[in-house]
Amino acid sequence: MRIPRIYLPVTFSLGAHVELDEASAHHVRSVLRLKKGHSLSLFDGQGFEYDSVLVQVSKKSVILVAESAGRCDTESRLVIYLGLGISRGERMDFAIQKSVELGVAGVSPLFTERTVVKLDANRALQKQSHWQKVAQHASEQSSRARVPEVNPPQPFLSWLKECSGLKLFLDPHSTLSLGDLDTVPDCVSLLSGPEGGFSPLEREQVLDAGFTGIRLGPRILRTETAVLAGVALLQAAWGDFGFRG
Repeated sequence: MRIPRIYLPVTFSLGAHVELDEASAHHVRSVLRLKKGHSLSLFDGQGFEYDSVLVQVSKKSVILVAESAGRCDTESRLVIYLGLGISRGERMDFAIQKSVELGVAGVSPLFTERTVVKLDANRALQKQSHWQKVAQHASEQSSRARVPEVNPPQPFLSWLKECSGLKLFLDPHSTLSLGDLDTVPDCVSLLSGPEGGFSPLEREQVLDAGFTGIRLGPRILRTETAVLAGVALLQAAWGDFGFRG
């Protein structure tokens, strides 16, 4: 049976009792239904993992003790920063969840011309918090050493100015595939559009910002499908799944 993992971004001392926050305590108590004496694996988001045992599980608190520690080396050698056009509801959750499982280093939700989701400042903060939780749970489930940061939603033009590394965007109108690129990057900024894709003007702006469009095949993919295919393709070429040239 796989030992459950919990993210707890605090400094641990072996042998010391650690009380979980309410969200994690609820997950242990009501979702996992663990009892006193059950094992847990904690990770601090800084590359360390701790084998732990529950010493108290009650409605008031969930307390455990960390018994041993070790490095958690599960991060991709390819750093991928994902700029993701905001899509509706479960599609956005799914895209973030699976891209985190596939190893992205960070996610930036982006407003574009064809974004159908409208968020005021307060709603944007709520969405960011929700998406960060999606990323946290995906990291816990997939044995990642770190929890990627989900940045506040922003206009996609602002994100273009912040990008580093090889700049790629998923473009069904491109004549290039990833195999046409003669490079072996350590870092990629990958841009993926919302439902409906980018407008012609936005596509010009992306190209002017130094991005190269890559095509994922002859078919038009849904936004959440394109994201997963794009990240998996990068990992196959230069990261977890493939061989560097």
